[in-house]
This record gives sequence, structure tokens and C-alpha cells, in this order.
Amino acid sequence: MKQLIIVRHAKSSWANIGMSDFERPLNERGNRDAPEMANRLIKRNVPIDTFISSTANRAFSTATYFAKAYGQKHSDIIGISELYHASPATFFEVIKQLNDESNTVALFSHNPGITDFVNQLTDTSIDNMPTCGVFAVKIDTNDWAEFMHAKKTFWFFDYPKLQ
Repeated sequence: MKQLIIVRHAKSSWANIGMSDFERPLNERGNRDAPEMANRLIKRNVPIDTFISSTANRAFSTATYFAKAYGQKHSDIIGISELYHASPATFFEVIKQLNDESNTVALFSHNPGITDFVNQLTDTSIDNMPTCGVFAVKIDTNDWAEFMHAKKTFWFFDYPKLQ
């Protein structure tokens, strides 16, 4: 049994309109929401042994907050540039290459692809993956290469404004 925790990056700043989309940092709300959502996972007793993130600043910063809450270092996060505005096909491709020693993986990325991706996983559908939203599934496999065709069960969905 594998578990996948899919996280949209926290709220980003638009203060510097000349900054590239890729480089935008988190804003004040994002810097508050990311550690809060990480702590909610810990309170749910969700183990995470691998952190994977888009290399865009706002996604990687969000992943850093989660990794820190789990006692991991910034350098432990696997950065994958293809997760920046990835299509569902890209998510599937990244996941099938995961190391089978990882049982629970947290994956950080962007809309609209992240919403499209989570809506392909189970019968549970969402209109929009909100910033710092967390969508979790359990996968009936021991081999990440089988992820696409393995039975996936909705586990939970949470986001900052839910509570």
C-alpha cells in the first residue's frame, strides 16, 4: 500500500509585477498557511518519507515548510522542474518513477494541472484545488510504476479555509 499527498503551493505574492511567475515568493498568508497545513497532516498522523516539488519558488517554499515540520532539510526535497504547470500526464510520469522504498510521498505543484490530476484519481471530484490544499489518496500497490493502473482510494481533502 502506497499513499500520495498532493499539495498545491501556498498563496503567492504579486507585490513585484516585474518578477517572473516562476520566481514569485509566498505572500504573508502563504507563509502562515503552509506550516499550518503541514501541522494538520502531523495531527492526522500522516507519515511522509519523500517530498517532491516543482522547482518554482512558491511550490518549493511550500514544500520546505512541510519538510521542516517533518524534521527534514531543504536539501531532502526532490526538485522536479517538469512539475511547474504540469499536465496530468506529467504527474503520472513523475510518480511512476518514484523509488519503491518511499511509501508516502508528498508532491507539490500548481493549478490548473494539479486539479485536473486529482480529479482523475478517484470518484471524488473537486472544482478547484485551493492554494495550500491537500488531496490524499491510498494506492493499492507496492510498486509506484503501477500507479496509473492501481486502485486508488480517496483518503481526505483539506485546505486552509476549511477549518
